[in-house]
Amino acid sequence: ADEMPDWEAMKKAERLENHQSRQLDGIARALPASTRAFKLQARAAKVGFDWSDASFVLDKIEEEIAELRAEMNETHSKDGQEAETGDLLFACVNLARKLGINPDKALRRTNEKFERRFSYIEDSLKAQNRALSDASLDEMEDLWGQAKRNGL
Repeated sequence: ADEMPDWEAMKKAERLENHQSRQLDGIARALPASTRAFKLQARAAKVGFDWSDASFVLDKIEEEIAELRAEMNETHSKDGQEAETGDLLFACVNLARKLGINPDKALRRTNEKFERRFSYIEDSLKAQNRALSDASLDEMEDLWGQAKRNGL
């Protein structure tokens, strides 16, 4: 019986052949950012650089939210806000990885849900001969709640 190839060993040999000696070498920069974050984290986890439990990642997410809030309220630095937003997104990808969830699949699912619910708002207003621009945020949020209650 043929044995399955050890892909990680093959990749490690390939990295050595290409003079890539660091653990994170060889992860394509052209990947979507969330996919690359997932792969960076998984590679680091292989050598023990990982949280022991997903609940610790939730703590990290809360810490990152606090840091982002401070940037928004205190310094108002767009550069700082971008950095802290990136840290928050990276931590969220890490949580998905720890839970065994593909972050891109989870986000696609949420995108589709957002589209369904937003379309419900638009269609409901259209049935009243109204445009989105004619509705208040409160009205749109009420319709969003209806969409959610309707299982959209």
